[in-house]
Amino acid sequence: MNTELDPVIHAQARLKVVATLNTLPQGDRLAFPGLKDLLGMTAGNLSVHLSKLEEAGYVEITKTHKGRTPVTYVALTKRGRAAFDEYTKAIRALLDTAGGTP
Repeated sequence: MNTELDPVIHAQARLKVVATLNTLPQGDRLAFPGLKDLLGMTAGNLSVHLSKLEEAGYVEITKTHKGRTPVTYVALTKRGRAAFDEYTKAIRALLDTAGGTP
């Protein structure tokens, strides 16, 4: 079992983003303002973390329009779901091995 923690996901804000998006069914997406509000983050901070996740291929950002208003949607990719699954397994393995020490 690999107990290395993915540094892209391990940053607290990015972990919150990935964990939140992972609750959506595969293929679903969340509008940027909704994600921002759910996480209690500023737009600028969320944008920076989403860029890192997008560079890693973990999220997909879709910019579109609803009427004349621009809308940005965020979705967790299959690669992002797999990375989060591996991350949670690594955390559990670390906790399991640490559980036996005083």
